[in-house]
Amino acid sequence: MRITDTSDLWWKNAVVYCVDVEKFMDWDGDGVGDFQGLSQRIDHLAELGVTCLWLMPFYPTANLDDGYDISDHYGVDRRLGTLGDLVELVRTAQDRGMRVIADLVVNHTSDRHPWFVEARKSVDNPFRDYYVWRSDTPPDTSREVVFPDEEDSIWELDEKTGEWYLHRFYRHQPDLNVANPKVRDEIAKMIGFWLELGISGFRVDAVPFLIETLGMDEKEESRYGDPHTYLAALRQFISRRSGSSILLGEVNLPYEDAVRFFGDGHGTELTMLFDFVGNQAMYLALARQDARPLEDVLRSRPPVPTDCQWANFVRNHDELTLDKLSEEERQEVFAAFGPDEDMQLFGRGLRRRLPTMLGGDPRRIRMVYSLMFALPGTPTLFYGEEIGMGENLEVPGRLAVRTPMQWSDAPNGGFSAAPARKLPTQPPDDGFGPRFVNVSDQRRDPDSLLAFVSLLVRRYRECPEMGWGPLHVLDQPHDGVLALCSTVDDATVVTLHNLTPDPVAVPLSLPDGTDDTHRLVDLLADGEVTVAPDGSAEVDLDGYGYRWMRLTGPATRRLV
Repeated sequence: MRITDTSDLWWKNAVVYCVDVEKFMDWDGDGVGDFQGLSQRIDHLAELGVTCLWLMPFYPTANLDDGYDISDHYGVDRRLGTLGDLVELVRTAQDRGMRVIADLVVNHTSDRHPWFVEARKSVDNPFRDYYVWRSDTPPDTSREVVFPDEEDSIWELDEKTGEWYLHRFYRHQPDLNVANPKVRDEIAKMIGFWLELGISGFRVDAVPFLIETLGMDEKEESRYGDPHTYLAALRQFISRRSGSSILLGEVNLPYEDAVRFFGDGHGTELTMLFDFVGNQAMYLALARQDARPLEDVLRSRPPVPTDCQWANFVRNHDELTLDKLSEEERQEVFAAFGPDEDMQLFGRGLRRRLPTMLGGDPRRIRMVYSLMFALPGTPTLFYGEEIGMGENLEVPGRLAVRTPMQWSDAPNGGFSAAPARKLPTQPPDDGFGPRFVNVSDQRRDPDSLLAFVSLLVRRYRECPEMGWGPLHVLDQPHDGVLALCSTVDDATVVTLHNLTPDPVAVPLSLPDGTDDTHRLVDLLADGEVTVAPDGSAEVDLDGYGYRWMRLTGPATRRLV
């Protein structure tokens, strides 16, 4: 594989950065982040090495769910700027070599969306079938709600018409009826609109809920057909309009179910999927200081079609869900990283960021980010991770991790010149707040977390085999160590991560054909390891240590 071969499938070794525009940088001084502020800070992301900017919802909204209750899919919320500001951002990002993708939230709308305002006027309104209704009293669905702290049913009675509408999330977010061809046409128009403005694809929200048939009668289900056929049609549509655009799906399902969303091995549906199973196994491994839970999951991870990819992450914008772990396993993670009830959500997840969960230990924090970049797939960062931002538990719910970006130690962390009361949320006021953790200080410190994450990004981009190569877990005797090997053609990278505080010497058997004419050359620091004639090597790892090494030999042409 030549390095130039990776350009067509750019997402295979991209570096994705998720940003909440409202909380990134306020440029007009009203207390709310905006597109002008994001554009002014784009060079920070360029210096970090970001290649794909993922925008959380920026559309007009009633703002009852941090922008995920959309009232107009063709606009920009006026607090954040204008369509012109968005286009300027896209152009500025592209000028720095960055693509921009946007959240596609079409499982539901706000109840203030014009479609729903019309739909609830009468049972025979032309927009009625844009949503899912039932006339009979629904059964108890309290176990099916996504947010059990605020909802006790997925059906809500509309007093005017006497019928119930489906809402998988909050009652103010009625679900769209994708069995209706008119709704599918509207979704295609939305996608086409944003592609014309320069967007390079979409992170698709709540995909399993989007394509489900719950609430449809037999006639509607027959009209809809196989829901995965609809996803394939979306992939075909986006490919026709913009061949290099992507669909990055939020699909929190076991591997055997999630892989269907790639198109059952044919690459005909979603382009990328977040690896929720691997993420949860990683936290269990960290809690136990035992790599085996993650190793077992990686060995079971299904291969993906050539033009598809897994997306890896340490933290995302929602709760850190642990729902794929057993109850006992989940309690282990809670005990290690969120023992107080206030740190937990719904009994299934955490509302904390990694640095606070690890007590600020720089060794473990760096090891975890090194591990995330080393996992086969595409790394995805949540804004502020590159400097080690913490959460603010005084902010309710999932918003605890969506606090203003910390640019400096100035008031409001340099995010805004407005009075603090006007900010959407408050930054933490502890050892992880702006006085101690900010971009300005870390830019001047060559040993900062920002400098380290920038190094990881550069080395990851120089090692396309880590994004493209098949997964190989190397056998070695230490339960606390994860050893991975990625090979494409004549290029091989070996990564090792020690999840324990104890230093170890790790014996390795390297790929066939390796002998004493080869060396393992460090990529993150100076150093190398000799290889024995039989292709074996022994690698020293510090407590919570990590090493990336390229296997070099007489014919090696890769940069080391």
